Amino acid sequence: MSGKEEEDQPIGVTPRMLSWAKNSTLYRLSRRMMSERELFDAIKRKAKQKFEDISEEHLQVLAATALEFGQSLGALNDQNYAETKVRSGVRSGRSKRMIQRKLQEKGIDSETASIALEDADDVRAALAYARKRGFGPYRRDEADERRITKELSSMARQGFNLEICRRVVALDRDEAEELTAGAAF
Repeated sequence: MSGKEEEDQPIGVTPRMLSWAKNSTLYRLSRRMMSERELFDAIKRKAKQKFEDISEEHLQVLAATALEFGQSLGALNDQNYAETKVRSGVRSGRSKRMIQRKLQEKGIDSETASIALEDADDVRAALAYARKRGFGPYRRDEADERRITKELSSMARQGFNLEICRRVVALDRDEAEELTAGAAF
């Protein structure tokens, strides 16, 4: 660490602490993709456990160091994180509404989430959900009114609007395959 960097750190933040923050960042980001807020909160939480009597100011410094380090490595980028989570969510049958809520929980701002959600297709996501659950075109048996209501209700609870739910439940298997054939899952 250069003399200038040491001067910028508050008294009490040791090179050992900064090294720990960077190593912890490497470990966490090598295991899974994280949003900036997730990493910030994780570093603060673990630093509080690891270093006795650490001040809030020092926790902030360690977490900020971790963010800077993750960004300098190119392993921490909220836009990439959001785009990856959107693609994964659509493939697994989550609606735009559910994906957006999950992104907000992870600390992704609404503008970044909106940009990532632009290309998401709720119909394809609803078809993925229907395939997983054996609904609509993927149903094995004929459906009575009660079964159709149950399928529509389940899809609505997942955040799909009623129009999309009805459309997917009414499709036959060939139409569903045609709609998913061009999907870039």
